Amino acid sequence: MTFESLGLNTSIIKALTDAGYTAPTPVQLQAIPAAIEGKDLLVSSQTGSGKTAAFMLPSLHRLAQDESAPTGR
Repeated sequence: MTFESLGLNTSIIKALTDAGYTAPTPVQLQAIPAAIEGKDLLVSSQTGSGKTAAFMLPSLHRLAQDESAPTGR
């Protein structure tokens, strides 16, 4: 599975690819789609398993989506 298949914003996918990340970890595979849907997450796993990205990538995705929306100003 790839980051593209998780439905992340294309600019985030480009940044991940440029940084050398090619595939999500098991934690990210489960957490990212749920977080994008707005569900609450409770994740427990060992250090280095990708928890921080599992929480932050969906947050960045939402911010990137909001930037493309009209501001009404």
